[in-house]
Amino acid sequence: MTRLTLEHYQVWVYVTALAIGATLGLSAPGLGPVLEALIWPALAILLYAAFSQVPLVHLRQALGHGRFLSAMLTANFLLVPALVWLLTRFLPPDPAILLGVFMVLLVPCTDWFIAFTHLGRGETRLALAATPVMLLAQIVLLPLYLGLFMGAQFMDLVSTGPFLQAFLGLIVLPLGLALVTEQWAKRHVSGVRWLAFLGWLPVPFLALVLLLIAASQISALGDWLQRPERGASVVGAFVAYLIAAAYLGRYCAWLFGLSTGAGRALVFSVGTRNSFVVLPFALALPPGWEAAVVVIVVQSLVELIGMMFYLWWVPTRLLSGDGET
Repeated sequence: MTRLTLEHYQVWVYVTALAIGATLGLSAPGLGPVLEALIWPALAILLYAAFSQVPLVHLRQALGHGRFLSAMLTANFLLVPALVWLLTRFLPPDPAILLGVFMVLLVPCTDWFIAFTHLGRGETRLALAATPVMLLAQIVLLPLYLGLFMGAQFMDLVSTGPFLQAFLGLIVLPLGLALVTEQWAKRHVSGVRWLAFLGWLPVPFLALVLLLIAASQISALGDWLQRPERGASVVGAFVAYLIAAAYLGRYCAWLFGLSTGAGRALVFSVGTRNSFVVLPFALALPPGWEAAVVVIVVQSLVELIGMMFYLWWVPTRLLSGDGET
């Protein structure tokens, strides 16, 4: 099996992991606290492996693709926030739900969107070059947008110790280790081999994280299912986002005069979100905010199913033509 094959069938891996986790959580509820404690180390490994696939050491190269980078920044950090704010006007006024939606939809993906760009016949080279800028931009801008949309309520949450610990332990530390790993790979063959090995880890470790979340948070999911109108509205918002985001990406591709391949890469960037990066922050929220975790997990599933549709729709209908790959 190749990495591309694994990534191509990743949606089924995640669905299987969720089913196993839900079964485990229902059959052995006493394991919940133990399994929840395992989420943090699994997330740390997942984020380290994912960040190591972002070409952080080539950050300056991204600046050489100014038009594409400008389109990516405009679409993801100017137009998408406006779209997300509009979509949340139709959601229940539950702060935990709104926070989960804002957290997951405001940050562009920096990992599997590259695989989907390749599978969707987009310009993978440009996608790779832009990812370090997108990662750093979202780390800086996400708190600003959350403060703007959630107000003082959000600022009270981020002032708590667990939130800061999640940021330092699950964002700063894995990001620093990834940078060290990439520097090592530039100088030593052993580093190249280690980097290649890390490339296999995001899919299985994301599956493990989803399994652990399903097993430990099944009670929260049960409360969610008891109020199906909430779940239906959130799923509907995520589906609407996927459709609107595709057209938004196509508009930005036209606005900046991008090639077909670059436009496809932009569409996949706008369509995919960085759910596993914001997940640590949702898990660090105090009691009463569990719905935010459920929202983020639901979004990742809706997105993965949506990407299966994107892989047909984007290259054959939305942005047809030979493009560049």
